[in-house]
Amino acid sequence: QTVPEELQNGGGFGYVVAFRPLGTVSWMQTVVASPDAARYVFRNESLPPFSPYEVKVGVYNNKGEGSFSPVTVVYSAEEEPTRAPTTVLARSISASDVEVSWAPPWENQHKGRIQGYEVRCWRHDEKEENARRIRTVGNQTSTKVSNLRGNALYHLAVRAYNTAGTGPSSAAVNVTTKKPRDSTSGHPEVGSSEHDGQLCPFCLLFSLPWPQVLYRWNRESSTSVIETNKTSVELSLPFDEDYIIEIKPFSDGGDGSSSEQIRIPKISNAYARGSGSSTSSACTLSALSTIMISLTARSSL
Repeated sequence: QTVPEELQNGGGFGYVVAFRPLGTVSWMQTVVASPDAARYVFRNESLPPFSPYEVKVGVYNNKGEGSFSPVTVVYSAEEEPTRAPTTVLARSISASDVEVSWAPPWENQHKGRIQGYEVRCWRHDEKEENARRIRTVGNQTSTKVSNLRGNALYHLAVRAYNTAGTGPSSAAVNVTTKKPRDSTSGHPEVGSSEHDGQLCPFCLLFSLPWPQVLYRWNRESSTSVIETNKTSVELSLPFDEDYIIEIKPFSDGGDGSSSEQIRIPKISNAYARGSGSSTSSACTLSALSTIMISLTARSSL
């Protein structure tokens, strides 16, 4: 920083810049005669990139020299990284997100600092030059790439960067995003059907891939969940309670939306006693009411 005029204390004010390679003894000096000067450039074509120098700046005027600033270390200009990151890995974590990780490049020459990494991501049917770019800062060696298309093949590559530019790219790795969730919730209908030769009082028919069956007492807020990839599921429930049942699909890409709520009213003791005496039947109603839920399965989108 320049010295204000009121502190220059005389005419002929200027600066003395002293510098030397870090670890050496002798100082090189140059005079900057302008009191308004705020920088000095030392040019040397043989200077290695990112070389450390000790620097101090003093002042002078017509009466003589003043004191020097404290010594600080500066570096000559750096070059862009010369090697690519290694061990690049990518995995899909949802239908729209992938995680990519890598190891720092091994540099055989100390030509500059790595200030961060640039991840390029492009879909298989896109051009690489149009790839999306995500930059990390510092030593971070993993990041998440979001807002991708579900069930699509992507290519990802990583390169290091610093103030001089970006280094060479790693080899591209491939990853396919997970299938998006099925937004279809189905339209269950309450009816009756036979099960093991006996009349089942409740049968829910619907079309869902990999469904979840959610049920709770009408008076309770907590919900129980059953996940199944089969075409039927049975619920054994106390007959003297009201129940609320919902059905929704799920997949690697996430959960779909729930069906409309279905209320199963409580069953009287008289109806329970009249439904049969076999305790092995899936639809016998004594202390428990068994609900038979039938699924019409189809493949997920």
